Amino acid sequence: MLRVKEIGKEKGLTVANIATRIGVKPPALSRIINGSNTTTDTLQRIAAALDVPISELFEQPIKEEQPTNTLICPKCKTRFKMEE
Repeated sequence: MLRVKEIGKEKGLTVANIATRIGVKPPALSRIINGSNTTTDTLQRIAAALDVPISELFEQPIKEEQPTNTLICPKCKTRFKMEE
């Protein structure tokens, strides 16, 4: 999931404002935000509209220490303990 809404909120922009800036309809941008496949060109346009590097659009990894037998789902962030 992209951080477009979060960054937009920080900059006083709605999804509709951002969609207008990049030339797509708000529902299309919402699909992109929620994980629909998109192109690097579209990601560049979104980043430019928000005045941030593309890397800022992506969720930041969890930086806490975790046991080696624990996995974290990249989508929902659920932790799974692996047992033998």
